[in-house]
Amino acid sequence: MADLLSEDEVEERLPDGWERDGDEIARTYEFDDYLNGVTFATHVGEVAEEEFHHPEIIIGYQTVEVRLTSHEEGGITDKDIRLANLFNDER
Repeated sequence: MADLLSEDEVEERLPDGWERDGDEIARTYEFDDYLNGVTFATHVGEVAEEEFHHPEIIIGYQTVEVRLTSHEEGGITDKDIRLANLFNDER
């Protein structure tokens, strides 16, 4: 199990483009078209499966929203920050 991060730790370590939303961190990525977003969402899913830590992914017409939290711990942990950074690298 991972330890919950304090509010200060989350704010200090939050990757570019990500925001805190309660017990989650979230980012909406923008794309030129729908299929580019779907391709990105597929990459996010592959990374998440490798890391065995799965986000909520919402695919819109030209956007993909990704939300992370550690349900078992009840909030944001190192795992969430790590994946957010990995997802940014996929972009």
